Amino acid sequence: MNKQYAEKVITEYLKPIFGFALKRCKNVQDAEDLSQEIILKAYRTLISRDDIEQPDKFIWTIAHNALSNYYRDTSRQVIGIPIEDVEEIIADPDSCKDEIDCREIDKLQKEIAYLSKLQRRIVIAYYFENKKQNEIAAELGIPLGTVKWHLFEAKKELKRGINTMRETSNLKFNPIKFESYGMNGNSGKKSLDEFFRSALSQNICYCVRNDAKTVNEIADDLGVSPVYVESEAAFLEEYGYLKAYKDKYIVNFIISEPTEELLILHDRMNKRAAEIFANELYDELEKSGLLDDEDIICNQSDEPVLLTESPRRDHNFILWSLIPYIAACSGERVQDHGISFDDVATIRPDGGYNIVNASVVSEKMSLPDDYVYMKNWCGPMWNEKNGLILWQINSEWSDRGDVSAWQYPADAKRVLSLLENDELPKDDWVWLAEHGYVKTNGDYDGYFKASSQIVTLASNDIKMKLIEIGDRIKEKHKAEFDALKAPYAEASLGSVPKHLRKVQEYELQFIFHSDGWFLLHCIVALLKNGKLKEPTAGQRKSLMTIIAPK
Repeated sequence: MNKQYAEKVITEYLKPIFGFALKRCKNVQDAEDLSQEIILKAYRTLISRDDIEQPDKFIWTIAHNALSNYYRDTSRQVIGIPIEDVEEIIADPDSCKDEIDCREIDKLQKEIAYLSKLQRRIVIAYYFENKKQNEIAAELGIPLGTVKWHLFEAKKELKRGINTMRETSNLKFNPIKFESYGMNGNSGKKSLDEFFRSALSQNICYCVRNDAKTVNEIADDLGVSPVYVESEAAFLEEYGYLKAYKDKYIVNFIISEPTEELLILHDRMNKRAAEIFANELYDELEKSGLLDDEDIICNQSDEPVLLTESPRRDHNFILWSLIPYIAACSGERVQDHGISFDDVATIRPDGGYNIVNASVVSEKMSLPDDYVYMKNWCGPMWNEKNGLILWQINSEWSDRGDVSAWQYPADAKRVLSLLENDELPKDDWVWLAEHGYVKTNGDYDGYFKASSQIVTLASNDIKMKLIEIGDRIKEKHKAEFDALKAPYAEASLGSVPKHLRKVQEYELQFIFHSDGWFLLHCIVALLKNGKLKEPTAGQRKSLMTIIAPK
């Protein structure tokens, strides 16, 4: 290479090379010596060869090799490998030339990640940043003796880890996935998707569903670096999805992993109770005359009419809302209230106050042909404003899209606010119509000709008359319902870890009441025997929605 060009190249690298050496050497004198060695060797080689096509790569290769020689000369050893000797290769694996050394270095790099957070910081500061032990102690605010002890323990842990064949990664090759997850209570500002957004977060929770484990134990079980487990576990613990016990974590919500036997028991229990309750409720409602009561407001006519006009009655559509509503709200007198929501709910930093649950279901299960599956179900959900409640369920028969995209809390507040006023801007009327709450007709000239498409209970009197029918049926069959529930309750409590059994006991109180599975089975039972008819395409957005007095 031309001497003038070689000098130009070397001049460009004077400061970067000195910075490289200064960062990695024990002191300034060593950095100056090392940088001079690198510059001199690089310059001599450049002017003696004409085949160097990538000077940048060539110079840094010389720098890495010179640094390796420097570390070898200092001869500070740990676990049989000069840890300083491998620093640059850890940062730049491509610079490793020896296959055996690279394998050992790779092991070391991985094992450093398995140290505790404090030990990791001390090892990196001491070996890779060349800081003195008293400097590290001052920076971390811990005694010098603690730093020395952690360095000693870290060496032993690194040696143990390198000599141990870790198990194959369960997360990488066989991760679990939540079949579903949901909550009871106020959601807060963060959705569940933000906490269970990844396979890692779900598998961390699953790993500690029964027993508390350290970050390293979780990492070993999942076959991933503790660095990733550490931050994710801390995030989940901050929001109450994990509980910390000293240096261990355990899950703080129920992750059900039902067996075939438990699922079938649950299905048969709900199926039998729903057949009894839903059929009697349907017959009582039809005989009562209440479906034509003027305080039940619902217009499902083909032509829009004013809210002041008398609506056409569609008993089938009305029953799609009343059956699950009465099933959920009735039976207060026979329901167990021994455990309150406040006894088991978790207060979360984002304003959430709720009980969370998730399920993991094996793909290998063989369930009966008549097993009832919950598809795209969400609810029942309710929101209150000015003495009115918007009560709603999303289901496979609704037309509101995927439940994961359903923004019920925000939608409910908006609906209750808008329906207080007949004079609304055009955009609000359009939004209500698009979501199935009203039907509009004609041109907008300050207001729309509109009619309500959902079921509205206009008085507390009609609400109580409807619920009283459900009360009577549940009281009549209390002994039978208790007998149906007992085997499932015992089996489900046995499948839950001890620290979460009170939460499970609370949830069991809602079986045959507002539990979504019971409401689903009520609908399925009536569809199966032909009492309920499938909703029309135009009714689906308005389905299973009620406005009622609080």
